[in-house]
Amino acid sequence: MKILVAVKRVIDYNVQVRVKEDGSGVVTDNVKMSTNPPDDNAIEEAVKIKEAGKATEIVSVTVGEEKAQETVRKALAVGADRGIHVKVDGIVEPLAVSKILQKIADKEKPDLIFMGKQAIDDDCNQTGQMLAALLNWPQATFVSKIEVKDKSLEITREVDEGLETLETNIPAIVTCDLRLNEPRYASLPNIMKAKKKPIEQINASDLGVDTKPRIEQIKVEEPPKRKTGIKVASVAELVEKLKNEAKVI
Repeated sequence: MKILVAVKRVIDYNVQVRVKEDGSGVVTDNVKMSTNPPDDNAIEEAVKIKEAGKATEIVSVTVGEEKAQETVRKALAVGADRGIHVKVDGIVEPLAVSKILQKIADKEKPDLIFMGKQAIDDDCNQTGQMLAALLNWPQATFVSKIEVKDKSLEITREVDEGLETLETNIPAIVTCDLRLNEPRYASLPNIMKAKKKPIEQINASDLGVDTKPRIEQIKVEEPPKRKTGIKVASVAELVEKLKNEAKVI
């Protein structure tokens, strides 16, 4: 079994995001970047499946500028066997990423494609679903547990009513939730070994995919500042304020 894991380079989740003065976007210069957190869960789960003897190869793929290759190197250090970097500059929307991943899947012929449920920068939660439609593969989204069977997957996902358990045929697209596992840290020896693992570099234009954005970003601004809270002396006073001032009850 071959597993393809898609990873994305985003602003590190510990960084306080700042909006540019002209409102054209957020500041990324000299800002710490890292792998999108749910993508780390996707990498970890692929490695665990391989360690259990149920997968033979893990290929990590990323789409983005030259520096995006760092996310593939991290995946290699954690346990992926080789990497693919599809180079494209500027903003790449989920539809373009999905079309690029479709081309990679057609070439690599994976049995499973793992990725995070959504990216913490654009928060779109679209790539996995679009890719499933393009490939005409079954999909399992927001997955918090995976059990690999002979020719199928049993997955658990969180829904409004609780937990839902489903079975899907392979090949399939799986988008991973943070609850799926605890990503491991790459050890120094593995980081050094990862430098020798191959990364194939492909230009998005060579795949015949139009990466031009379809959405025009007009303006980015910070959310309004929260008002200072107040303390109340009793439950009765709290109810009175919620009813007459906040008007939420």
